[in-house]
Amino acid sequence: MLGKIAHYGFDAILISAFLAGVKRSTGLSLSIKTEKIESKEVRSAVDKYLNVGEWVMDQSIAFMGTSAYFERKR
Repeated sequence: MLGKIAHYGFDAILISAFLAGVKRSTGLSLSIKTEKIESKEVRSAVDKYLNVGEWVMDQSIAFMGTSAYFERKR
């Protein structure tokens, strides 16, 4: 049971990070505007979920930038 919860949690974080990556590289984002969500609790949860993806992207980019296994090409 705990394994399934961890798996679903990891999948949710990957989806959030994917959405953050799409937003950064293309400018496209979810059409859901969190300020339109009436419930403060739900709005807060959605904002936190999307912010986790942004944090994962930031940490991944920082790690890859210092790693010898990755190089930046422009």
